[in-house]
Amino acid sequence: MVGARNPQVAIIPAVKELQHSPGHFTITSTTEIMAGPLARPVAYMLADQLRASTGFEIHVRAEPVEENIPRQCILFATKAAPNTSSEGYGLAVSSDGVVVRATDEAGFFYGMQTLLQLLPAAILAKKPVPAQDWYVPCLHIQDQPRFAWRGFMLDVSRHFFTPSEIKQLLDAMALHKLNTFHWHLTDDQGWRIEIKKYARLTSVGAWRKGVGFNLDPKSTTAYGADGRYGGFYTQADVRDLVAYARARHITIVPEIDVPGHSSAALAAYPEFSCSGGPYSTDMSEAVVPGIFCPGKEETFEFLENVLSEVMDLFPGEFVHIGGDEVSKQNWRNCPKCHTRMINEGLSDVSQLQRYFTRRIEKFIESRGKRVIGWSEVQADGLSKSSVIMDWTGGGPEAVRSGHDVVMVPEEYCYLDLYQLRNRATEPPAAGGYLPLRKVYRFEPFPAGLTIEQQRHVLGAQANLWTEYISSLSHAEYMIFPRLCALAEVVWSPKESRDLEDFSRRLLTDERRLEQLGINYRHAIGEGTASSP
Repeated sequence: MVGARNPQVAIIPAVKELQHSPGHFTITSTTEIMAGPLARPVAYMLADQLRASTGFEIHVRAEPVEENIPRQCILFATKAAPNTSSEGYGLAVSSDGVVVRATDEAGFFYGMQTLLQLLPAAILAKKPVPAQDWYVPCLHIQDQPRFAWRGFMLDVSRHFFTPSEIKQLLDAMALHKLNTFHWHLTDDQGWRIEIKKYARLTSVGAWRKGVGFNLDPKSTTAYGADGRYGGFYTQADVRDLVAYARARHITIVPEIDVPGHSSAALAAYPEFSCSGGPYSTDMSEAVVPGIFCPGKEETFEFLENVLSEVMDLFPGEFVHIGGDEVSKQNWRNCPKCHTRMINEGLSDVSQLQRYFTRRIEKFIESRGKRVIGWSEVQADGLSKSSVIMDWTGGGPEAVRSGHDVVMVPEEYCYLDLYQLRNRATEPPAAGGYLPLRKVYRFEPFPAGLTIEQQRHVLGAQANLWTEYISSLSHAEYMIFPRLCALAEVVWSPKESRDLEDFSRRLLTDERRLEQLGINYRHAIGEGTASSP
């Protein structure tokens, strides 16, 4: 990357190629945006943001002009450089105007995000900023992502976040060119998505007595009218969030965790367990761990009905089925499970989990979707079309066996870990220690893979588990700026990574986060380039 250290430029993630020129372009009240049909949605989105912060009445002219660009114009043009990927773009700034070139709407969108980051941080303000000059330095950028999967996972089961709070996180993801939101919707402590056919999943499974996890009851506002803690997303909420994310070129991947981590579902419908319960979302009261019974045919009918409604809501390619940390003790003691094992020729409960997972996989594939699961499902003999989300270190083995992989190793990607060694000065966390600099040094490609094998590594994501995180403010403190570092890892060329320069650019990026209303952790002291 050329010219990355120019103090005028603070783009995160860093671009692939950048060349500077003298001078600058200034957005004024006479600036217009021109765009053909492919770029028009992005052009209108840019105009809305520029109007909000500058106060100028920015007009969009729906004209596909490619040559003889008018002065004071921001042009979206489809004549891109050769070999530009669907998410790639070129951006040229002269004193006369700006040209963003791409071959796909996603490329125009990311070009727009880079343009916004070249402007003062106040360009992201929600109301006009007086006495501000809106300069863009003259330069030329050619850019495209390193990985196709650039993600963030939010656990909303342990603690609930409202649709408006999720939209705020989606905005910050889009600014940093992340394109996958993994939504952990179900677990032992809460079922968060409305299923029309099974109303008790949310009337019972979405609530518990209190905030739990020994947290201060005042640390959250997610209480119902009856004083119970929790909440859920209606199907209308889900459709709205899917559309909101899609407009920002973010795909939402839903996770319905099976066969374990299912106490919330079984609190509502204990008949789909081996023992019949009791089950509770207040885990301290659960008599047995939540796990679906594969010995009952009714279990699969229930799950197929649930997954059908989920797949109808999410148009993306993937459905995450969890599959991790399954305690099989209930199966060992279940007569129906033993009958299933005999009928299917299964020798032990590990093979029973393999039967369960493959049956769910076949159903999801019959609907034209791909399954993705945590590391543990690698042992279940899934088809090569299914994806392994590796958090335990089995990524290289999965790749060599022909699976696509998303890398999420706990030591680099789990944002619920502490950011300082001195825990007394930090809010509650899950333990461990993950400073910003370590996230930045993460390499998604496991060592020892051939070039052909590397093609199976789709990318990486950061995960935020929320056992100890009961408010958006606390969540944002744990997410940012570590997610900004991950964004650079998965977008920018590896050879361009420079922690010192990233730390410099992050000072400007923090001001952008402020404009978005994000409660980030200041990147000072331990965890920065200068820390030990």
